[in-house]
Amino acid sequence: MSNSPEHRLILASKSKSRASVLRAAGLTFEQIGSGVDEDALKEALRAEGATVAKQADLLAETKALKVSISHNGVVLGCDQMLDLDGQGLDKVSTRAEAADVLRSLRGKTHILQSAIVACVEGAPVWRHLSQPRLRVRNFSDAFLEGYLDAIGDAAFESVGCYQIEGLGAQLFDRIEGDYFSILGMPLLPLMQWLRDRGSLAP
Repeated sequence: MSNSPEHRLILASKSKSRASVLRAAGLTFEQIGSGVDEDALKEALRAEGATVAKQADLLAETKALKVSISHNGVVLGCDQMLDLDGQGLDKVSTRAEAADVLRSLRGKTHILQSAIVACVEGAPVWRHLSQPRLRVRNFSDAFLEGYLDAIGDAAFESVGCYQIEGLGAQLFDRIEGDYFSILGMPLLPLMQWLRDRGSLAP
């Protein structure tokens, strides 16, 4: 990647998983948390009747814009929301809530609305929405309890209470879509856009 200021890459997030995806792909970047009050913004968007996809897109844009206003370079904002029959599910903070979420997903297909927006000089210049579909198998209650025992607090780190790169893979019997987008970083479209603008070698 070019080291010139216009090709400086910033991830407007403190997410370890998104950073690890970019780092593993060989991208050089900085991480700067956006400080956006996501809960308040989601509440406002839902009050306006925004779809789950639109909520993810606007959250990603807001994060990127907030950092881009005061930092030069390409600022990436990302957001991922779990869309179950048109309803957005949020992260949970207790084991009981995690169990409820996983039971609600059991035997059903849901969509991960994975949005990414790039901003330069305080304006959005590129955006992409990936929509992988995941079907949760009809797992037993015994499996659920054992799974929650095994992953512990990791259940609180993602909206679906699963990490598909680990034990969470056992929850599914079908996945359609891009693996990186499931991890919250639509990597392949991003790298193509970076190549197109000259930030990565063609």
